[in-house]
Amino acid sequence: MNEMDISAEACLDLGNLDAPVLLFGGPYSNLRATQAMRAEADRLGIPADHVICTGDVVAYAAEPAATTELIMNWGITTVMGNCEESFGWAADDCGCGFEEGTDCDLMSRRWYAHAHQLLQPNHRAWMRALPRIVYFTLGGRRMAVVYGSVDSINEFVFEAGDDAVKRAGLDALAVDGVIGGHSGVPFTQILDDRLWHNAGVIGMPANDGTPRVWYSVLRAGPDGIAVEHAALDYDHAGAAAAMRADKLPEGYATCLETGLWPNMDVMPDAERQKVGQVLSPSTVFWPTAKRTAAE
Repeated sequence: MNEMDISAEACLDLGNLDAPVLLFGGPYSNLRATQAMRAEADRLGIPADHVICTGDVVAYAAEPAATTELIMNWGITTVMGNCEESFGWAADDCGCGFEEGTDCDLMSRRWYAHAHQLLQPNHRAWMRALPRIVYFTLGGRRMAVVYGSVDSINEFVFEAGDDAVKRAGLDALAVDGVIGGHSGVPFTQILDDRLWHNAGVIGMPANDGTPRVWYSVLRAGPDGIAVEHAALDYDHAGAAAAMRADKLPEGYATCLETGLWPNMDVMPDAERQKVGQVLSPSTVFWPTAKRTAAE
């Protein structure tokens, strides 16, 4: 795994955000999904300075350059994912954290080469300049946005994963909540009054048997923060057709249509048990920390 740089130079602090914050991960070169996400942000009335992408703008799908241009021109805050790190510095592979020889590893070689050929120098320069950690405050809560875990840009953190990893990350960054990406499945956990949240990704379905993709909105109120998980419909058939036209891995093209990942190499056993279980939009309420009279 690639060790995270958490020095001040690698971070961006957005300060206090006093209005709803829209979060999404992994556009994954899926231009149609990214266009739908921008339209949804406009519909919700959430401006670009309150929108955060948790990384991996470029990956599996067919249109890496156009997707990158859309994100750049939108002007939202984007965290560096392992793909931005790899493409930015022209690495030999995606740095995704896949075990060598697995299906994920073998298929990644094809989409990585495809994107590597299409990305331009200005896209790579933008990727190199992205922050590895983004901080903000909402409703009095200090938040940090990372890509994988706090220790590693390409570590997979699932809901069913080790809570000790999440607690250690919260401790290391001295924040109330961490927002992560990379795993591709949305979830929210409250751990001893602190939060670990993953908004999901928009470039691929959430392995729930539907082609929908996922994002979230954080809304602060007088008693706490509402974490809203929301589904997004888009032209998945067109996105799959574009992948097939460019002869990208069929497993991922089919996934856009069926909502089921072509393999589960990276998933813990407990997550594999949930495959095909349809997700529903939901809200998790994170109450304001209780304070004693002494405080």
